Amino acid sequence: MFKVILTTRSHTNLAGLASVFEVNKDVHVFWAASGNQALNKVSEAPIDLVVTDENLGDMTGLELVERLLKLNPMINCALVSPLSSRDFHNATEGLGLMAQLSPRPKEEEGEELLNKLKKLKGLEAGFKDA
Repeated sequence: MFKVILTTRSHTNLAGLASVFEVNKDVHVFWAASGNQALNKVSEAPIDLVVTDENLGDMTGLELVERLLKLNPMINCALVSPLSSRDFHNATEGLGLMAQLSPRPKEEEGEELLNKLKKLKGLEAGFKDA
């Protein structure tokens, strides 16, 4: 089972992703209303993916990703951002983000993100078995 944190001040911002994740029996969704709530959850239990909105009130999504990497350098993150692909790459280079998501991502982005996570976790399992 995949454990996913959706971090946003407004559930409607990530409703498209949530609709994909919440109907999937292999995904358990946790909601965090702030960056600090997400950080606390990650420090309490293993999490497979953190999705963060652009602005969380107590910090930006980018700041959350930077802080998450200090807790767990191998954590998978996806960030909502309106930046162009080039500007996003420049702003996040070296952070190892799984994906850039559009503001208010749609179900299709959720399905694509879940497929990436499944592939990545499948690869990790293969390395552990070897």
